[in-house]
Amino acid sequence: MYGLSALVPVASALLALIPGASAAAPAAQCYNWKSVRIGGGGGFVPGIIFNPGMKGLAYARTDIGGAYKLNPDDTWKPLTDFATGTDWNKWYIDGLATDPIEVSRLYLLTGAYTNSWDPNNGAILKSSDYGQTFTTVTLPFKVGGNMPGRGMGERLAIDPNKGSILFLGARSGNGLWKSTDYGSTWAKVTAFPNAGTFIPDPSDVGGLNGDKTGIAWVTFDSTSAARGAATPRIFVGVAEKNSQNVFVSNNGGTTWTAVAGQPIGQLPHKGVLSPKEKVLYLTYSDGAGPYDGLAGYVYKFDITSGVWTNITPETGTFGFGGIDIDLQKPGTLMVAALNEWWPDANIWRSTNSGASWTPIWDWSWPLVNKYFGYDITAAPWLQDPNSGEEYRKYVGWMIEGLSIDPFDSNHFLYGTGATIYGSKNLASWDTARNITLKSMATGIEETSIQGLIAPPSGPKLISAVGDITGFVHNNLDVAPTIGFKTPFWATSLDLDYAGNKPNSIVRVGSDGSGATKQIAVSSDYGVTWSEHQGAPSGTNGGKVALSADGNTVLWRTGPGSVLVSSGANTAFTAVSSLPSGSVISADKKTATIFYAASGSNFYISRNSGATFAVSGRYTTSSSNPVKIVASPKVAGDVWVSSDIGLFHSTDFGVTFTAISGVTRGYQFALGAPATSNGYPAIYLVGTVGGSVGVFRSDNTGALWYKINDAAHGFGSPDGVPVAADLNTYGRVYLGTNGRGIFYGDVSCAKP
Repeated sequence: MYGLSALVPVASALLALIPGASAAAPAAQCYNWKSVRIGGGGGFVPGIIFNPGMKGLAYARTDIGGAYKLNPDDTWKPLTDFATGTDWNKWYIDGLATDPIEVSRLYLLTGAYTNSWDPNNGAILKSSDYGQTFTTVTLPFKVGGNMPGRGMGERLAIDPNKGSILFLGARSGNGLWKSTDYGSTWAKVTAFPNAGTFIPDPSDVGGLNGDKTGIAWVTFDSTSAARGAATPRIFVGVAEKNSQNVFVSNNGGTTWTAVAGQPIGQLPHKGVLSPKEKVLYLTYSDGAGPYDGLAGYVYKFDITSGVWTNITPETGTFGFGGIDIDLQKPGTLMVAALNEWWPDANIWRSTNSGASWTPIWDWSWPLVNKYFGYDITAAPWLQDPNSGEEYRKYVGWMIEGLSIDPFDSNHFLYGTGATIYGSKNLASWDTARNITLKSMATGIEETSIQGLIAPPSGPKLISAVGDITGFVHNNLDVAPTIGFKTPFWATSLDLDYAGNKPNSIVRVGSDGSGATKQIAVSSDYGVTWSEHQGAPSGTNGGKVALSADGNTVLWRTGPGSVLVSSGANTAFTAVSSLPSGSVISADKKTATIFYAASGSNFYISRNSGATFAVSGRYTTSSSNPVKIVASPKVAGDVWVSSDIGLFHSTDFGVTFTAISGVTRGYQFALGAPATSNGYPAIYLVGTVGGSVGVFRSDNTGALWYKINDAAHGFGSPDGVPVAADLNTYGRVYLGTNGRGIFYGDVSCAKP
């Protein structure tokens, strides 16, 4: 990521005297970065892989939040926090392989989307030190870590007998690839007969569902060779429907044939080898997942006899995803439903190679018999204690990654759409049937943060979060008890607080169904909420600003129109004097004043948002504004960031000063000053002195310090909401699209 620069920053006041000059790269100031703990993961964990060659070695891959290594205390260590704006797609992991021989070797298959949403090709990240450091090998095609079928796999596999050999199943019809030099170079396996033709939704041309899912998994038959020799027998599953989709090579990938007698009709999601039985276990679903799937089955293939046996534990309106075998107990295996939505997902266990199964729950209609205890101490928000029992998902959903510890038959883990669950008393399933399911995702912060505010009083931080609505963070190091409720929207998009009455909060949601109004207000710092009854039904999204007295809400909706409501639950009306898509903000001291920006124009309203007029231009150049931030202490003191820089006004936006050296501004915030009477510190995600990163200035932009480092890139800069603590100098909060929230504190003196 960003290396630490030794250059001393130059005061912008001096540079202003030199036409065309820009600031030198800012000096680095060391910061201590920690995660604001949400604690449950917060997103989809499609793969969990134990290394069969080393006890306690396991990794998890996520679809948008990077890869993690299991710690001895069952917490997780992030491995890919270095990802920056130039390589943001390295947080999207579509495959993971850990070497059972040279156990320090780890490989990640990275890339976000195979369509135009991700302009970059995918990559293999190679590590020889358990993920402490990586080298990048760019692939000649795109990778889809957040595409349909991301729970299939693993697409990336290491030869268990000769670790220099790897196979990779690509998406988009790009076929099967092979490396013979530890992943440094790759060649296409031209003899492979079928790259997969299944497309989740062929009508979605250029969209998320409009591409070929491709090759789903690669599984070596470790029993077909001795250690040190290349494994000749390899199985490959392909996303192909209504025709043969499981292929085998018996000569290391030189030639391939479809496995005779295989079931035809559904997509093979997983293929897991039981080496002592010489059996391949497979799960199938009629969709690529992780959200779909209305039918499926489970089979086993006896490699010696060539016989296929249907061992499906139960049928219903779901497919099958996660599956694993117990290496300590041949014939013991577990399989999970892929999207059994009601009343809960199910997991089945067999101790006789699938001849019979016991579920983790079953019916005594209308009651559910749960054969498990439940412990979410690490992430209590996973269940709303006030919701009805019928709405609770204890086991989870989207279960694709399921793994039994190869060294400990009592230990298993599985990923859901929200967390990692697991157990340390799994063997009791077969006797007392009373295992304890526990949230075991501590250290994995996989949320997509949409907005952050740090009011001057009350809680330290309040967050708007994708998929799990948002939280009040009273203690940054303790998981919150519950997310926003009443109203509940899966995703909250933005928040604001009233400058003179910071207990008053407003938030906006993204539920476009019209089932609830999409503006909510709180008078107790976000602990409790009520719908804003003046909000039009069916309108959602966008950004909000709250007047300094908490009475007026200015709302730029998702479609771009600007609406205003003055007074509690007063109907919103259109603000015709502002262009569609305007950036909006409220003055933090004067209740009647709001600001807006569109293009290079800066607007002001002095009548509580009813009408706006151009007060000035923050730049004479062509510009696209990103954020407006008003001083927490002085009326009319206001800042604007844009795609060409950062600009400051002290006269309500009549005139502006361009901050020299800042050539790109994204999100930013004002925080506690360095001295008691000083100007608030500015925290900016952007480009300063030609360097991209996170910066702080203590003197209104005359001098900047770079405060992120090579280990903390925070992903794409345009997806990093910023809030700053108004009571603690030096503390800043950064949201990410996939790695949750970080908070940083100064950890050494200025250079």
